[in-house]
Amino acid sequence: MMKKNILLAGGDERQLKMAEYLHEQGMSVAMLGFPEESGLPTEIPCHQAGEELKWEYLDVVVFPASGIQSGMTVHAPLSASPLKVEENWLQRLPREARICTGISTDEADQLMKKSGRTYTALLEQEETALYNAVPTAEGVLLTAIQNTDETIHGSRVVVLGFGRTGSVIARTFSALGAYVEVGTSDPVEKARAKTYGHFVFHLDETAQALQRKDLCINTIPALLLTKNMLQDVSVRTLIIDIASRPGGTDFSYAAQRKMTALWTPGLPGKTAPKTAGRILGSVLLQLLEDTEKKKGDFPQDCTNE
Repeated sequence: MMKKNILLAGGDERQLKMAEYLHEQGMSVAMLGFPEESGLPTEIPCHQAGEELKWEYLDVVVFPASGIQSGMTVHAPLSASPLKVEENWLQRLPREARICTGISTDEADQLMKKSGRTYTALLEQEETALYNAVPTAEGVLLTAIQNTDETIHGSRVVVLGFGRTGSVIARTFSALGAYVEVGTSDPVEKARAKTYGHFVFHLDETAQALQRKDLCINTIPALLLTKNMLQDVSVRTLIIDIASRPGGTDFSYAAQRKMTALWTPGLPGKTAPKTAGRILGSVLLQLLEDTEKKKGDFPQDCTNE
């Protein structure tokens, strides 16, 4: 693949590791919203918010995992000042330049529509989700260990959802000797969970399933653990919710009952930033490579002689 000029605009340690990976793969990388003392190779320049950049020469712009947020800002914890995405940045990009974020948001949709651009949400790509399942499961395990006073071995665990991530979480806890039950309303997930040897219940039966459980892990991005669902659950039951915003738990009611209910999206970036950054980098390069191949797939000249 040809060398690309890639700008990582905002982000946390994941983006630092992503930058290192892309640099190792021969890409020309620059950072926006990062201090010069970020610990990156000297070949990777770091710019602060407000600095003028040559947007016309960029092939790719990548915004952080949390995407473009309210006020058109992006997460930039290492920046000395807030980083706000300007419409003219996108307008100055070459038409063939690729714009990426971590997740899709209404703000990103609005901005792209105004500037006549499109974008790709890297974290919503199938391969990203598959790669991220393992560091997510490890992050859930670490969170559980840190917030319980008993071993995982022998604990009674409920996993809500048995998709790419839920299946790896269930397998991880089972491997440590936990008794794992899976809640799902999806027939395919139900069949898959049963073939893995898990006891499976329908989501309508969640309230009963949570009785006398030590841990509940929710992966489904819908409000499942409501007030009615939680009112008869033991206050000692730990809830770890990894679903995307706003989570699937009534956290206010859980706090009122003095239950420990933790919303922990984006675990790979918190517990394994190097792995998370390299995953994002590899998925990005694969997308760029696929695009180059498609551009090269021109039909042969069929002009009649």
